[in-house]
Amino acid sequence: MAADFFIGESLVGDGNEIAHIDLIIGDKRGAAGQAFTQALSRNTDGFTTLLAVVTPNLPCKPDTLLFNKVTIKGAKQAVQMFGPAQAAVARAVMDSVAEGVITKQQANDYCILVGVFIHWQAADDKKIYDFNYKATKESIARALKGQPTVDDVLAKYKAARHPFASGAEG
Repeated sequence: MAADFFIGESLVGDGNEIAHIDLIIGDKRGAAGQAFTQALSRNTDGFTTLLAVVTPNLPCKPDTLLFNKVTIKGAKQAVQMFGPAQAAVARAVMDSVAEGVITKQQANDYCILVGVFIHWQAADDKKIYDFNYKATKESIARALKGQPTVDDVLAKYKAARHPFASGAEG
C-alpha cells in the first residue's frame, strides 16, 4: 500500500538564523489531513500552530500549517515565527505551485505541515526569511520527488556526519 503523504527535510543557512524544516505533505482526506486538524486544534503553552498566510486573509494553497520545533521563549521569537518565518513558508509554498512543483489539483487536495526551527537568539529577520524560504522549497521538492531515495541514503550514511552531533558519532 502506497503512503498518502510525503516527507521532506532541509537544513539551510548558518548561525542563529539557520533554518531546519521538517515537512509533511499529503491528501487532506488521509493521515496528513488528520495530523493537520489535530495540530491546529491542540496548541499548548510554548508550542503554537498557525496557518501560513501570504498576507492576512490570503492563506497559501495547499492549506499549510506551521508548528515550532522548539519552545517559544519570548515575544521576539514569537514575532519571528509569525513574521518572517510564516511569510517565507507561505511564499515558498505558492512559488512551488506557480512553478508546477505542486500541481493546482494537489493545491486543492493536499495540506502541508511545516516544522520550523527559530533559535532563541536569532536576530536577523531577513536571514530567517531567506533561509526558511529556501529550506521550505527544498523540502517540498524533495518530498514530492521521493528524495533522498533509500539507495541515496545507503550510499552516503556511513561517511555522513551530523553537524550538531559534536563528534559524538565517532
